[in-house]
Amino acid sequence: MIERRTVFKAAVAAGAAALGAACSTSNNGTALPQGSSGDEGKAVEPVAKITATPAVAAKDAGVRDPVVIKVAEGKLTEVKVTSSSGGELKGDLAADGLSWTSSEPLGYGKTYTYAAKALGSDQRPAELSGSFATISPAKQVRATLNPADNAKVGVGMPISVKFDSPPKDRAAVEKALKVKTDVEGAWGWISATQVDWRPKEYWPENTSVEVEANLYGLELGEGTYGKSDVTTKFAIGRNQVVKVHTPDHSMKVFRGGAEVKSYPCSNGLDAEVDRNTPNGTYIVMSKQENAVFDNARYGYTNVNKKWACRISNHGEFIHENQDNAAAIGKINNSHGCVNLLEADAKDYYDSAMVGDPVEITGAQQKSPTGSDVKDWFYDWPTWKTLSALK
Repeated sequence: MIERRTVFKAAVAAGAAALGAACSTSNNGTALPQGSSGDEGKAVEPVAKITATPAVAAKDAGVRDPVVIKVAEGKLTEVKVTSSSGGELKGDLAADGLSWTSSEPLGYGKTYTYAAKALGSDQRPAELSGSFATISPAKQVRATLNPADNAKVGVGMPISVKFDSPPKDRAAVEKALKVKTDVEGAWGWISATQVDWRPKEYWPENTSVEVEANLYGLELGEGTYGKSDVTTKFAIGRNQVVKVHTPDHSMKVFRGGAEVKSYPCSNGLDAEVDRNTPNGTYIVMSKQENAVFDNARYGYTNVNKKWACRISNHGEFIHENQDNAAAIGKINNSHGCVNLLEADAKDYYDSAMVGDPVEITGAQQKSPTGSDVKDWFYDWPTWKTLSALK
């Protein structure tokens, strides 16, 4: 939208504008008003000129940019910008008196009225009045941001922005997203409603991260706009990575690159590819002390297991299965989960953090691309192709 600027001039001082007022001189028998310039019979205008952005009578003004009122050849003495709901827009007058800038965002679908005054260098007053209207979105799209504020997460944790409706202008969205970190990373769209940022390699431990999604007032395409800005600050914890090579029937835990634990396990049944624990780099998504499992396809419902760490929305967990103790460490016979003995499951559960990487290798089944946490299934060159910014 092209921004227009309108210049407003002062009303002539009282007694100077009425042609029927008392004359101070004459010109060929024609009366001149007081304060006139002489031969032309025109009123003297004040030198102060007030301008406003958005301009008076502007339609569909954006809501992100501040309202700015400026004066030339004078100083502002009073500024009010009032919304159609009756509230006065907050703002600050510059120390030199030459400008006023709003300090809060405008609202969607509102009319704002100007009332500004200035005193010119010629000591004549000038005024600005009028109104403008802001955009009225066809739809406002809400976004959520993860990790949440003050979270501490593992070194594999991606940053996720999810929308309640698909934004059409993905490039505009990415330009509005800021990750404050020195770590190399990139945004990638993993669905029509989700864009994630992941580092090239796992996060360095004990890293602090800030994220801004400046979406309010952003046009997302087809008349839709962002509903609000969202931000978060979170921290990366210690470096812990789980590695499972399924034929080995063991789950190894590494801290800072060194192996600290090794637990016997039973993984997905080797003979049925659909029951394999699929290859791929997952992350711990959530933790439950007690979890209930149902799978009608394989004929079980309401199966309770302890110390469950979800690693995929495809259905894979790391959990206790003491009922399968005879197979743990010897054969793979689960329906895709990593089974541990109860004591080992509790020990691992207590050490696990949401965002910890879990690397699975050795299976016949490939990574389940239907999961919405699949950031580490891609190598770095492929991940970068998922960005809308080329």
